[in-house]
Amino acid sequence: MGKNAPHQDFRVGDVLRVSCLPAQGRVVHVSRFDASVEWPWAEIDPQSQYRWNGQRAFATSPDSPDWTMSLFRTDPEPWNLRVGDSCLVGIPETLVRITDIGRYDPPQDVGWIPRPHTMLGVVPADYPAEALSEDDCDTIYLDSAAPVTIEVVSRS
Repeated sequence: MGKNAPHQDFRVGDVLRVSCLPAQGRVVHVSRFDASVEWPWAEIDPQSQYRWNGQRAFATSPDSPDWTMSLFRTDPEPWNLRVGDSCLVGIPETLVRITDIGRYDPPQDVGWIPRPHTMLGVVPADYPAEALSEDDCDTIYLDSAAPVTIEVVSRS
């Protein structure tokens, strides 16, 4: 299935192959916990009730669950980034399992446009179900500006 697979009938338990070609980002803030990068795809939603700053933070510890569960990666890694650095942001080809699906009509106000109508909560495909907690997933926003490619590999 191609970019963002907007009309795919996804189901909880599906295993997906996801990827996103890297795009150039710029590091705008670094703390001891994370490095914030200007998000290369989405635009700030001027009609939103939220004030998204156009950035995404990446954990600066390779052991952080925020890093280990994140689909998007930076090159170089966030712990090697400094303010003003350029980096690549993308998703290396990864197998994930859907743990939750959110569908929204009207599309969800998240602070950026396009507003997502479907969000997939995902974990690595080999992540043990018995270890799963609410905070252990990342989100794929369907019909987002990021050129995420999604393919259903297996259905449970």
